[in-house]
Amino acid sequence: MHIRRVAMLRTAEDFRAHTESLGIHLPFDEELHHGPDAPLAQPYSLGQVTIGNRFAILPMEGWDGTTDGRPTDLVRRRWQRFGLSGAKLIWGGEAVAVRHDGRANPNQLMITDDTVEELAALRALLVETHEEHHGRSDDLLVGLQLTHSGRFARPNEKTRLEPKILYHHPLLDPKFNLPPETPLMTDEEIERLVEDFIHAAELAQQAGFAFVDIKHCHGYLGHEFLSAIDRNGKYGGSFENRTRFLREVVAGIRAKAPGLGIGVRLSAFDFLPFQPSEDEDRHGVPMTPPNGRYPYGFGSDDTGLQIDLSEPVQFLDLLQELDIQLVCITAGSPYYNPHIQRPALFPPSDGYQPPEDPLVGVARQINVVAQLKQLRPNLAFVGSGYSYLQEWLPNVAQHVVRTGMTDFVGLGRMVLTYPEMAQDVLAGRPLQRKRICRTFSDCTTAPRNGMVSGCYPLDPFYKSRPEFQRLTEVKKTL
Repeated sequence: MHIRRVAMLRTAEDFRAHTESLGIHLPFDEELHHGPDAPLAQPYSLGQVTIGNRFAILPMEGWDGTTDGRPTDLVRRRWQRFGLSGAKLIWGGEAVAVRHDGRANPNQLMITDDTVEELAALRALLVETHEEHHGRSDDLLVGLQLTHSGRFARPNEKTRLEPKILYHHPLLDPKFNLPPETPLMTDEEIERLVEDFIHAAELAQQAGFAFVDIKHCHGYLGHEFLSAIDRNGKYGGSFENRTRFLREVVAGIRAKAPGLGIGVRLSAFDFLPFQPSEDEDRHGVPMTPPNGRYPYGFGSDDTGLQIDLSEPVQFLDLLQELDIQLVCITAGSPYYNPHIQRPALFPPSDGYQPPEDPLVGVARQINVVAQLKQLRPNLAFVGSGYSYLQEWLPNVAQHVVRTGMTDFVGLGRMVLTYPEMAQDVLAGRPLQRKRICRTFSDCTTAPRNGMVSGCYPLDPFYKSRPEFQRLTEVKKTL
């Protein structure tokens, strides 16, 4: 399958014709506006809090902390760039584990009694950098994403899974070599984990964060609860039971950390796990579910390949009942269907070639957020999946905010190489084309092969590191 590169779509006519040829709805504004009246520069009122513009920095998983969960100079550099970006909503900065066995890698940050002061200093560094470059921070909202990696935990070795699972998945267990005797988390273990999340939230408030994100996305533990239809006991089966973990964590936070804001990043739909095809192209193909039925995709129908938003809308109603207004929408998982979660032209080393033009995946996420926003307009939505738009990101971003399809546009991978994109757009400056993320996926391939994550192709800082040559050699073998 030939995929036309976004960088070659130089005019509005080119971009429109290409999206129409794909049969997707991906609206954009041809003319960008800047200044205080521009759509992306508009403040957003969240209760008593004002967020200064419509750009958000999405949480990413760090691979460059210390083995006991503390920030390093690499982490501090990244958070400084978050502050430099000009975005006024920092959604977590990165995923921070609430305890050791929940880390997705041995160098992921943790929030504990021992690390809280250093995380407070990390937040302060971000705010100070923001004030230095943008003059004020009273309209800057900084949160922290709290996570347990569950099925995808690698707390001790970068290449060895030490999973904590809620149920036996007929496709994911064999895909990741989990033997049938792998134990399930007991209800008692989950109750202890609830307490760990609550304590982590208390520490986050102590460290100065305005809100915490109770992560429910990308196949990690919070997300796995939502598909635990086969689990027995009070945390599985019914929708009420599958959301009990969230409700108990929120209740504990309200009691122990009053005044702390709460948000949820949600994989609003999920598809079947994919795998490389057996032909030379190695494009992604869906795995075959037992009996032709796939009931484990939260937000999908029984085929596992079509979106069904009935339960996600129920979940949003629950958030409103819990007085949670901030919701960040994403999809799928980087471990078993990355083209759904993170549209890219170039796959990571353990992935597959895209089975569709990545713009199809971008449009899928944008339009799902628009549907949810229309259905539940009182929630504050942050959208994901924009990086693959490249030069057209500002044009699409302006349109979706201006027309109420979302409230905030989230920047993830893009900010690793081009943190100033948001401020350039807001100031009306031309984009710096040589710094635009082209979704080479080296920021994923590097950590999957034991190296720190960063933009090796475009960031001179990472290009000069010794890992650059190692990464080059790894890619030659793919």
